[in-house]
Amino acid sequence: QVQLVESGGGLVQVGGSLRLSCAASGRTFSSYTVGWFRQAPGKEREIVAAISWNGRDTHYVDSVKGRFTASRDNAQITVYLQMNNLKPEDTAVYFCAAGVPYGPTWYISGSHEYPFWGQGTQVTVSS
Repeated sequence: QVQLVESGGGLVQVGGSLRLSCAASGRTFSSYTVGWFRQAPGKEREIVAAISWNGRDTHYVDSVKGRFTASRDNAQITVYLQMNNLKPEDTAVYFCAAGVPYGPTWYISGSHEYPFWGQGTQVTVSS
């Protein structure tokens, strides 16, 4: 069992930066792929980034490539999402989620494949 708690959201101006944190509890957290999702009002939840269990591999959707960076500190059982050059379209509730990849790759894209979720943190980018 893994419990996740996000923090670091807030209000920022266009071009600004935020760092989201996802603090985990659970001794097996270091074996999980962690995904960062977001959900804007009236839109479906989408994955924006993911990071492998050891932090060596990352994946980003095109809309955030070059602006967002995922990292993790397994010693501190925390995963981060550094978000730079924020745009109004980045406004959403951001969630971290953890799951075990059962396929041939570490990457898990579907939200239904992540059994553990945080409560979400609001990110608002003002123009």
